[in-house]
Amino acid sequence: MSLSELFEDNQTVLSFELFPPKTLKGDKALAKHLDKLCRFGPNFITCTYGAGGSTRDKTLDIVCMVKQKYGLPVASHLTLVGSSVDQLRDYLTRAKNAGIDYIVALRGDPPKGETKFKPTAGGFSYANELVELIRAEFNQFSIAVAGYPEKHIEATSIETDISNLKRKVDAGADVVITQLFYNNKDYFQFRDRCVNAGIEIPIVPGILPVTNLKQIQRISDLCGAKLPESFAQRLSENESTEHQFKVGVEFAATQVAQLLDNNVPGLHFYVLNQSQATIEVLQTTPLLSRHSA
Repeated sequence: MSLSELFEDNQTVLSFELFPPKTLKGDKALAKHLDKLCRFGPNFITCTYGAGGSTRDKTLDIVCMVKQKYGLPVASHLTLVGSSVDQLRDYLTRAKNAGIDYIVALRGDPPKGETKFKPTAGGFSYANELVELIRAEFNQFSIAVAGYPEKHIEATSIETDISNLKRKVDAGADVVITQLFYNNKDYFQFRDRCVNAGIEIPIVPGILPVTNLKQIQRISDLCGAKLPESFAQRLSENESTEHQFKVGVEFAATQVAQLLDNNVPGLHFYVLNQSQATIEVLQTTPLLSRHSA
């Protein structure tokens, strides 16, 4: 089933994002957490890969395992970092032969130690070019692209960022998955701007439940997301794991409930190869009426 069909046929699409573990212990932990998460009946699962494509083989292994074991549609991330157009074609061919359903098409972040993205020799500069390649030569894939409710950290303005997104959509994207955010107002304003710009495909909120203040501060700094002051203050009242987990899950549950009340097309959880926080959030939401645990 294509992504377009999936969102047409489901009131609220549920998806989870994984990353390739680096150790055997991580592999075993991911398998355990996947079993728990898949009890909620996700509609598809995505998997990232390491900087410069360093874990692409592992990414394919994971999504193939998920598809075989759970019978779910799967998506591989694909970025421009460190890849020529021919190398992108090679990966897309491998993904097609492996039975991958969807591609999350991204420009990608600059490699560690660099402040600006630099295209690889013989490569692309922008994600819309990757979307165009997939549509022209690998049209069996559905395509998801990234959106930024608080603006991409490199964009000069929100208007410029929406224009960049529109280029990706016009190139053939099927769905937009947003970067994490912690103020729903940012998502709703972003969604309205997209509609006003003529973007008609689903805009799916990306959710990362907070379980550790220092960790989320690092992640937020990298992607330009802001933590509400009152939320950060509550998290900082007690540095214990239990306190921060409880506060983070409560905040995410409230955030998700409000999003569902405002007819979002789906929820995409950045689970960080864990399960408990996402499970506890899902257990508090009306989504359970459509996804059985």
